[in-house]
Amino acid sequence: MFNGIIFNKAKIKKIVKRPKGLNIFLRSNLPVSKKDIGISISCDGVCLTLLSYNNKIMEFYLSNETILRSKFKFLKVNDVINVELPLKYGQKISGHLCQGHVDTIAKVIQIKKIDKSYLFSFAINYKERKNLIEKASICINGISLTISKKIKKGFQVWIIPHTFKLTNLSNLKKNSLVNIEIDIFSKYVKNYFNEKK
Repeated sequence: MFNGIIFNKAKIKKIVKRPKGLNIFLRSNLPVSKKDIGISISCDGVCLTLLSYNNKIMEFYLSNETILRSKFKFLKVNDVINVELPLKYGQKISGHLCQGHVDTIAKVIQIKKIDKSYLFSFAINYKERKNLIEKASICINGISLTISKKIKKGFQVWIIPHTFKLTNLSNLKKNSLVNIEIDIFSKYVKNYFNEKK
């Protein structure tokens, strides 16, 4: 479980393709050590298990299921991703509860700078579009954000300068892809009422 509050980024240093997945190697200043091998780390919103650690290089394995559901199918060396350690007991939750279970990807359709903030518009597939709720939380590339408005093809979010600077949202442009995790509580409630019908 994660918070969706990002303080660290990582750069893809190597990608090794496997018959049914791939291994990725990231360089980051995330405060981990060899003692942390086996923990879960959010990588652009995807919960991955740390396999090895050496000289600030972290290794992770991605299954085909993860690759198919996320933007990692398009991953390239030198791409920058957001990384976050799992929540600890008693830790303050400044964002919202993020599982690291990506539902789908979304595409940037517009970025507007308004004063010092940024208004991002995303297009998302119809199936997940039905799960969006204005003012509800949403996890984008592992970042806890709030849906400011639903639009015809998807949704909009406002990004303050602090978030823009600390995350890889600053690298996005029109047609860029992002990982999306719909708020788990929204999905549970919708599923509950669908079963009641």
